[in-house]
Amino acid sequence: MPPLTTASVVAALRAAGCVFAEEEAELILTTARTPDDVTAMVDRRVCGVPLEVVLGWAEFAGLRIAVDPGVFVPRRRTEFLVERALAAVPHASVVVDLCCGSGALGAALAASLDGAELHAADIDPAAVRCARRNIAPYGGHAHEGDLFTALPAGLRGRVDILAANVPYVPTGDVPLLPGEARDHEPLVALDGGTDGLDVLRRVAAEAPRWLAPGGCLLVETSERQEPHAVDVLRGAGLIAGTAVSEERAAHVVTGTRPAGG
Repeated sequence: MPPLTTASVVAALRAAGCVFAEEEAELILTTARTPDDVTAMVDRRVCGVPLEVVLGWAEFAGLRIAVDPGVFVPRRRTEFLVERALAAVPHASVVVDLCCGSGALGAALAASLDGAELHAADIDPAAVRCARRNIAPYGGHAHEGDLFTALPAGLRGRVDILAANVPYVPTGDVPLLPGEARDHEPLVALDGGTDGLDVLRRVAAEAPRWLAPGGCLLVETSERQEPHAVDVLRGAGLIAGTAVSEERAAHVVTGTRPAGG
């Protein structure tokens, strides 16, 4: 078979329903090392594998984040959570990326914070392996386990930024997700329980014991869930706030431990 040309790659991607076929073709062609790689990557993309998994990386907050098969793909809208975290605690010295997936949040925060102590945790072994690679340049530590049980006990009461991109898709809505997510990302990274807030409730209940005074928990949620997420954080004794990026269609809820608490 002759090598695929730019035009043929674009045509194949467009026929498969890729909206940004030209941009994807360019990324595939510049990432592939050989003509055989191009063919294999196009075939995988045509079969619905997320572009970031096909490439092996995702662009996030100005970084190239490694993305392995079966690991949650970082969304560009989640860059807004990074921005809000840095605005809330601009001089954070201890950062935790909980439900870390690829570790994109932790890597992006550490890249902007000079010398911050970074920890990332996830229940999925594949995610932990991927995150370990992405946070290694910042001296980060990756831990496997269920939420806070994965973290070193010495972090209690010391965490300045607790970024927790918890799963928040209601169980009944999971079948309605795009195939790229539904078929290629781990269910544990998507399914947030009946109302999508089950994991958030568990995180919020424990967060005050891990946050430093003035430390901030930040989670992404949907517009519909936002008021309920605020109630959850307030119920845990945190000072709740919200931030919205209309441009990114991103909703972030924050919970700050009172400085005197």
